[in-house]
Amino acid sequence: MKALVLRGPSTMTCDDLPIPASEAGQVLVRVTHSGVCGTDLKIFQGTIPTKYPLIMGHEMVGVIADGPKKGQRVIIDPVFFCGACFHCRAGQPNLCPQGGLIGRDMNGGFAEYASFPATQAFPLPDSIPGETAALIQVATTCLHAQRLTPMFVGDTVLVMGLGISGQLHCQIAKARGASKVIAISRSAYKRELAEQLGADVTINPGPDAHQQVLDATEGRGADIAIDSTGVLSQLSEAIRHVRFGGKVVMFGIVSAKEGSLPFYQLYFKELTLINGRAAKAEDFSSMISLVASGAVKLDPLITHRMPLEQLEQAIGMVEDGDDRRLKIILDHA
Repeated sequence: MKALVLRGPSTMTCDDLPIPASEAGQVLVRVTHSGVCGTDLKIFQGTIPTKYPLIMGHEMVGVIADGPKKGQRVIIDPVFFCGACFHCRAGQPNLCPQGGLIGRDMNGGFAEYASFPATQAFPLPDSIPGETAALIQVATTCLHAQRLTPMFVGDTVLVMGLGISGQLHCQIAKARGASKVIAISRSAYKRELAEQLGADVTINPGPDAHQQVLDATEGRGADIAIDSTGVLSQLSEAIRHVRFGGKVVMFGIVSAKEGSLPFYQLYFKELTLINGRAAKAEDFSSMISLVASGAVKLDPLITHRMPLEQLEQAIGMVEDGDDRRLKIILDHA
């Protein structure tokens, strides 16, 4: 089979490898489509440590080629777990200390075939095309973070940053009952797309951004603010924009090791900080239903479609920061 193999930091080869065997409890999947994201870039560069050689790829869909339910179209949950530790028994398999990420801690989906634990495969309805379905994994992490956040019908949700996750957060918040979604981004292109996908108010960050948030919320501030940027200064702005007694979801991964936040405001406004990590099985089944029903639209978020062989080029595109690039999907055909 054809596979893109990471041999070391920024060193990748296209190899012809044997099709992996599916052991007991596993399924062999013929991968049809995969997504490329910032985590792949960091693994490729060596910023996220791993063991070499490695087949990356954690956003993948395909068809079961060997194992239970052969022929079934599936999406793969890339977060594996032991099933026996305290966190697994407490219903938190996404926090399993013995767990890991497919495509980082074990071979992933940037290949024609891959073998996965059967517990990680979720059936896909025929109504969701493969290239679109590859985005569902990202959406499950957004849904998981929002499910940790009590939301009531009529709430106003503010989303900071309108990359892939921000665009998904806007749609999911609407699907969960938010009466108004406010989206903030410097990109006019991304603001326009968010409006097309249901955002009620979009704002270009600047000196009057906070006043615009207040104007859109009857002077209170947002009930829930979701930071999708992972930038500490933007997290500070989210704290500023949320109302007294509100909730701040720290979705973007902050890589800074030190910095400052308006800690007094956290106390004075009696805010709740929430952080979500990965997703659970129930997030996959729910997200598949939301996409199948049309409540969440994924196709408008796909801006580039490329063959598997161009993976290294796709990773370079993730790095270049093009304002009009959102999701890159690889076709394995």
